[in-house]
Amino acid sequence: MQSILQKTTGIGPTPVHPEGLHGRVAVVVGGAHGIGFEVSRALANAGCRVIMVNRKEEHGTDAIENIKKESPDANVEWKGCDMGNLAEIRDVFSKLRESLVRLDFLVLSAGINTNQYGLDADGIDRHFGVNALGQFYVCNQLWPVLRKTSKDPRSPAPRVVFEASEMHRTAPSNVHFATLDEINNPSLGPTELYGRTKLAQILFAKYCLVEKVIKKNNDNIFAISVHPGAVNTEMQQQWKDAYPGLTGKLLTWAMLATGRDVKQGSYSALWALTSPKIVEQKLNGWYFSDPDTPGKESSQASDPVLGDALWDLTGRLVKSKLGDDALLDWDAAY
Repeated sequence: MQSILQKTTGIGPTPVHPEGLHGRVAVVVGGAHGIGFEVSRALANAGCRVIMVNRKEEHGTDAIENIKKESPDANVEWKGCDMGNLAEIRDVFSKLRESLVRLDFLVLSAGINTNQYGLDADGIDRHFGVNALGQFYVCNQLWPVLRKTSKDPRSPAPRVVFEASEMHRTAPSNVHFATLDEINNPSLGPTELYGRTKLAQILFAKYCLVEKVIKKNNDNIFAISVHPGAVNTEMQQQWKDAYPGLTGKLLTWAMLATGRDVKQGSYSALWALTSPKIVEQKLNGWYFSDPDTPGKESSQASDPVLGDALWDLTGRLVKSKLGDDALLDWDAAY
């Protein structure tokens, strides 16, 4: 619906079409499907080398084929990884880190939409494991090459963009990010489970990366979170699983009827990745609800105490599953 309105009235998010990205490198987690694919396609068409990471190989094959149809010389590739499996993340992204000379853009767009409670391969609530913890660990595994790129005086500042959501407002009111038992709470509803992960993504950018790493090390790296809008992707079908019966069907219909098309959903991330304003106005850690439109975070998303707790919990969870040496030193550069 919003795509039709934009074509006929101009109403909708400001289109973003990157240009001149030759020599730059992007890793797009969730980049072969949905919003992530549109981000990958736009970056690749602008000359950027794009590495897409998804769980399903068929998505990667189709994504590369579709991008190559538009830009036959596009430098685009795919790697498989289950974001709900920390050991697999370490294996895939450590190898990727060692293979990269530079990294300019890291886009964290993988995720489970509103859905029923369940556990991932590590025995963690699958929403939190995939949408939050897994993407935190990706940041850690790739941070050395981001830092290396940031120290090149000829390079623009690297950027990390989280695909968060206005749904962060639906996180439970009693979130503390204190223990695994709190995270693994089957009594929470699908919307609360999803909203909690989107809250975590905003906190990751604003307090964890910016306050705990970037400012501490004086890194020339920008971490941003964005809201893509309600977008007509296959993820909207998960409402039927989240709320079986008529309610789920009605929610799916409502989202598809009023939502943006997938290309429109990519504009917020593309703007955050490429707009000069981010660097010129030092908008590090900001949350945007549309291109060039600062969002108004909930009180939880503006709480540094919650940010500290999330930082502590994610570190403890990774170490508990993979060992004390699982996290790279955030000060390291390759």
